[in-house]
Amino acid sequence: MANASATRVARYVSARVDGYSALAAFLLVLAAFLVPRMSGKHFRDSLFAGAAPIFGGWLPHVGWGTVPAVALAAAVVRFGPDLTRRMAWRPLLWLTWATAAAWAFAVAMIDGWQRGFAGRLTTRDEYLHEVGGVHDIGAMLRGFSGRILDFQPDSWTTHVSGHPPGALLVFVLLDRIGLGGGAWAGLLCMFVGTSAAAAVAVTIRALGSEHRARLAIPYLALMPAVIWIAVSADALFAGVSAWAVALLAIATRLPRGWIAVAVAAGLLFGFTVFLSYGLVLMAIPAAAVLLARSLRPLLPALAGAVAVVAAFAAAGFWWLNGYHLVVQRYYQGIASDRPYSYWVWGNLAATVCAVGLATAAASCRVLIELELLPVAPWRNWLSRWRSAVDPAALMAAAGMAAILIADLSGLSKAETERIWLPFDVWALAATALLPRHSMRFWLTVQAAGALLLVHLILTNW
Repeated sequence: MANASATRVARYVSARVDGYSALAAFLLVLAAFLVPRMSGKHFRDSLFAGAAPIFGGWLPHVGWGTVPAVALAAAVVRFGPDLTRRMAWRPLLWLTWATAAAWAFAVAMIDGWQRGFAGRLTTRDEYLHEVGGVHDIGAMLRGFSGRILDFQPDSWTTHVSGHPPGALLVFVLLDRIGLGGGAWAGLLCMFVGTSAAAAVAVTIRALGSEHRARLAIPYLALMPAVIWIAVSADALFAGVSAWAVALLAIATRLPRGWIAVAVAAGLLFGFTVFLSYGLVLMAIPAAAVLLARSLRPLLPALAGAVAVVAAFAAAGFWWLNGYHLVVQRYYQGIASDRPYSYWVWGNLAATVCAVGLATAAASCRVLIELELLPVAPWRNWLSRWRSAVDPAALMAAAGMAAILIADLSGLSKAETERIWLPFDVWALAATALLPRHSMRFWLTVQAAGALLLVHLILTNW
């Protein structure tokens, strides 16, 4: 399947088309940076992002993480393509995770230990600010919805109020076992978040193409999104949701024990939506997996997800009540001032910064592979899914679809470079469609873009 797929894509896509796709994405990012600087002060102030579309401020700087980050990027560019071809599968997965984690930590250290890593999750708007005030977990869950709206004496801080209680619960439990503070929280987010690189590869392989999984691995290990992975709880969300999808994919192919794996996937999916309301859109990658392989794991996975929902409901928190209150809270803050007319496309520019120009370069290949562009004779599209569709293209399309829906909803205006991390990791699967002979070039572009951003902008996350 992979070889036939590669032949079809190569027939219609040249390196020039890849370049044009990347150029279009670059121009989008450039426009998103230039428009605020060319606009009036009132418009710039309404964006609430000093380096829009990135949430941060312009501040060229270097740090002690600069040299390790550059060295690690160079090593991946030099040795990554060969290692992914030669190494056994399981050691390769461990190496991918370790490389992504090291890359994330080195990039974070460009801003320094406190500013770039240990102190990011301890600010007054973050989860750790509320951990010390949670003395009774049961009472916290029962009273959680009552503290979501703003302008109350006991309103939750911005991030806690904007999410279901699952995220706060994770950090409270981490504190309870003696791993409190920003450093431990940062390590948890970094290691779980970077594990998504391995989860995406596992999913693509489980869907039938180890070849594509191996091609994607260097890009996943060197993803620009690590700028925000080591320093935000959204990295934790990305890792949990990625493994939910990966377990679901594994369940579609196991001859025995698949029910237990499907239930485990459902439990992770269930907990995912209690980490962030927007992660209901992870149903799109999940549906892609099931349609591509088999609907067999659907009912056990649903049972696992429902069990999580029931557990939270029994503890006193009903997801739908929280969601409706969060929508109100969203418009109580700066979201009511941020202009949709800018952020509806500025969000996408921020996403390009997180997934890199290589992902944009492969976008046409995704469309052609899924026959969404009329360059080849149309066939019965759905009937081809289980027999010929490329897993990397399918999962990339699922991630991109989730991003577009989230964007059009208007409930994410700015800060999407971190908010959409759970979707970004799937969009990165598109890089597996790029030719192997151009891998070092596109890896260099990915690394250079990430290093340029982190050295020019002091991000808020």
